[in-house]
Amino acid sequence: MGGGFSAESLRITAYLAVGLLIGMIAREFARAYVAAKLGDPTPRLWGRLTWNPRAWFEPFGSGLLPALVLLLWAADSSFLPPPIAYAKSAPVDPNYLRRQPRDSLLVGFAGPVANVALGAVAGIAFRGVGVSDVGLFLLVFQFANLTLAIFHLLPIPGLDGARLVALALPPRARETYRNLDQYLPLFVLLALFFLAGPIQSIVYSLVDALCGVFSGTGCVP
Repeated sequence: MGGGFSAESLRITAYLAVGLLIGMIAREFARAYVAAKLGDPTPRLWGRLTWNPRAWFEPFGSGLLPALVLLLWAADSSFLPPPIAYAKSAPVDPNYLRRQPRDSLLVGFAGPVANVALGAVAGIAFRGVGVSDVGLFLLVFQFANLTLAIFHLLPIPGLDGARLVALALPPRARETYRNLDQYLPLFVLLALFFLAGPIQSIVYSLVDALCGVFSGTGCVP
């Protein structure tokens, strides 16, 4: 990476922005939809069974965080953190989920599965169009969604991975762990900028492996 804005880096950044926008809404909509199907009326009562971006916008996770990450990508920086974002979490009340822990597991995996599905569709479509302008968009879109899926499965309080880990903890430890959700912005900043080496290694290696499965080529720069 040479540093500095270029037409290529700006184009890739724009594609990343599209992938993140669609991906972060899709993941929370999937969680809300699955919870509603399992008997939880909360997502519907809170007006979250919608694709309207305004219903999901979270100032830090949907605005400041992706803007900072995308700025680094647009500048063709030598440091390219995983392109991530998060929307306002789908409201889910576990008390309505009758078959535990199965129902909570289904809700917890719904977001990552939605992102992997979007990445898989883009990767398979890439095989049809090959290297082209459309192909580049598909690869970047695949990369953005698979990155969202893998990053959100990390056991960082407030993300899907932490919710899934909490299910295996004793009640008191589970409550303490979940109370850390309020510090999600801090934990994400620590993961991206202070633990950048191991986080990037884990996320990018898994994402590149999945890209190879779906599109037949790596997608991590």
